[in-house]
Amino acid sequence: MFERRRICENISLIGSLTWDFATFARKLFILPEHIYMKRVVVTGIGAITPLGNDPATFWQKLLAGVSGAGPITHFDASAFKTRFACEVHDFNPGGLLDRSEMKRTDLFTQYALVAAEQAIRDSGFDYKAMDPFDTGVIWGSGQGGMETFEQQVTEYAGGDGTPRFSPFFVPKLIANMASGMISIKYGFMGINYTTVSACSTSNTAFMDAMTYIRLGKAKVIVAGGSEAPITAASVGGFTAMKAMSTRNDDPKHASRPFDVDRDGFVMGEGAGALVLEEYEHARARGARIYAELAGAAMTADAYHMTSTHPEGLGALRAMQDALKDAGVNPEEVDYLNVHATSTPVGDLSEMQAVSRMFGVAPPNLIISATKSMTGHLLGAAGAIEAVACLMSIQDGIVPPTINTKNLDPAIPKGFNILLGEAVKRPVKVAMSNTFGFGGHNGIVVFKKV
Repeated sequence: MFERRRICENISLIGSLTWDFATFARKLFILPEHIYMKRVVVTGIGAITPLGNDPATFWQKLLAGVSGAGPITHFDASAFKTRFACEVHDFNPGGLLDRSEMKRTDLFTQYALVAAEQAIRDSGFDYKAMDPFDTGVIWGSGQGGMETFEQQVTEYAGGDGTPRFSPFFVPKLIANMASGMISIKYGFMGINYTTVSACSTSNTAFMDAMTYIRLGKAKVIVAGGSEAPITAASVGGFTAMKAMSTRNDDPKHASRPFDVDRDGFVMGEGAGALVLEEYEHARARGARIYAELAGAAMTADAYHMTSTHPEGLGALRAMQDALKDAGVNPEEVDYLNVHATSTPVGDLSEMQAVSRMFGVAPPNLIISATKSMTGHLLGAAGAIEAVACLMSIQDGIVPPTINTKNLDPAIPKGFNILLGEAVKRPVKVAMSNTFGFGGHNGIVVFKKV
């Protein structure tokens, strides 16, 4: 008797012959359709970031090594220990959302709607001609409507005790509203929910979407993450934890991953969106394919509320599992977009895991930390970093790490951490790491088709 799991694993390694052979094997062994996992590809991207409000501008500034950090303008931060962040500028959803829609939605949902619109247009799939139950949305946000929550509670606390809350308070606040609003806007009636796994949130959304498409539960899923955390309570809370940089005199150089003088992360905001599509469905309509979402994995550190495992054990296992899922050997990875938030403990533990994953001085691997330019978008971090990985595969360019001048001597030696300037080189496989409070580790692997 054949072991079904082994048959699936063997079939997945055959590459472009997978689906012809899968059909043959299914008929030969009389095995059910669902055990043969479908391939998942990216056919559309969208991005709202501190570097620009569309993927092209975002990518151009990443390659140019531009910092998105500056003084906080969303609120008066003059009394705070950290007074700067990576804010989104010139964001105008008016072309997509009318006045009533803007009144009913928090900023994190507005970011989500615009990024999703970009990705859907970029993909070009005709959702109106599809069965609406074949298309879904899996969207992530680590904090949800923080701005709405803060405004409403502040107004109540400063009043006379009379409860005057907006009827939109709860709908604007709850984290699942972004996925709900995207589905409502486009009539997507398939799988729809929100992932929350702190800074691994977006990669969790991608992994879940990939799994559902692989199993034939959907043909297209819009997936991503959005965050609008630059508020007094959010900045104050992270500052109280001593997690954020206090380099107020030089914000553009504050995010410096792996540098011996790093002192914490720089908060960012925005959204990233991918249209994930079943490969045969995309090929049948002649879609432009950015890359295949070939593998993903999650683990838990089971160690500490806010600190990563000092030896990176959970991160290591997640990377190993993601590569195995993708059918990729470590030496085949060309580009690793590390989580690297510029915190003293986090950067070191991640690189210890990377060292154990890839060995000493892997010849093909280039590492960069794009949070040095965008800041840390929390639950949306993995979404815009996925866009960066996809563009690196498309254009054959790896974006740099900026601001890092003196590598921490505790960082494992022998790695090509790209500092200062982008470099042109073919990228066939790109991996993106994300790690979140609570010990969540989420890894995705993209592969050139």
